[in-house]
Amino acid sequence: MEYRRLGRTGLKVSNICMGTMQFGWSTDEPTAHAVMSRAVELGINFFDTADVYTRWIEGNPGGVSESYLGNWLASGVVRRDEVVIATKVRGRMGDGPNDHGLSRYHIMNAVEASLRRLKTDYIDLYQTHSPDHETPLDETLRAMDDLVRSGKVRYVGCSNYPAWLLAKALWVSDAHNLARYDSLQPHYNYVHRAEFERELQPLCLDQGVGVIAYSPLGAGFLTGKYRRDTPLPGSARADVVRKRYMNEYGFDAVDKLEEVGRAHDATIAQTAIAWCLANPAVTSAIIGATSVAQLEDTIRGADVRLSAEGKATLDTVTAWT
Repeated sequence: MEYRRLGRTGLKVSNICMGTMQFGWSTDEPTAHAVMSRAVELGINFFDTADVYTRWIEGNPGGVSESYLGNWLASGVVRRDEVVIATKVRGRMGDGPNDHGLSRYHIMNAVEASLRRLKTDYIDLYQTHSPDHETPLDETLRAMDDLVRSGKVRYVGCSNYPAWLLAKALWVSDAHNLARYDSLQPHYNYVHRAEFERELQPLCLDQGVGVIAYSPLGAGFLTGKYRRDTPLPGSARADVVRKRYMNEYGFDAVDKLEEVGRAHDATIAQTAIAWCLANPAVTSAIIGATSVAQLEDTIRGADVRLSAEGKATLDTVTAWT
């Protein structure tokens, strides 16, 4: 496992991050614990969750993924200081007018709830899950700064921010001497490139912002289980995949991943992970797993080193203009 600095910070995280969005959704708690324990054995020290996971399920209050992670930490399988725990704030966690967003009020309430569920007294990386245009940036950043100064949070990051807003946030932090966003979590994979590469990538490289790519396998599309003229597999994510990726552009991309992967003795999924990690702006790629076997298969992508020719071939197929 390779460990990379998170942006300009001194924090080192594994280049594979264990995503936990499936925990409590398609993965029960014993399986989740087994997956996380195996992840540590394989060298992963970076775990990502969010308070809203799995609130989208009817009747679910959210926080389930954090609770699974907290129970696993409390079990003593790993020492707390051996892992980097990242979670997020912003999504709706109740029915009240202040139960969502990035106001100081909600952030201060949400962090305490996350700490309780995670069974820890600090969060390594606390991320704003998406923009909140109703709350001034300085209010959000001052709240995050206070959490860093108090020791409840060690680093702060953001997710799903456009380049202009991330740049503005970095300026506000610099102007007011506040903790800044040291990481960005963008949607980035082999068939979803332009949104990140056009403006966010040069910004992150220039400003030393770490990049934690989510959905590097395109919600499973880049595993090869979705192919031309084949029935959709039965899964909760199949409809998302159909709408977002299942077109000739996407199928051509999967074909090319298969071709280049064969030359590197790698599967389609492993090649997609290798391509993502070959981007010099990317610190870590978030992978999900609903079983230990799936984790063990996907993680091998971190060990695949694409040849210059293979990387150039892949880049050409999904190049954007």
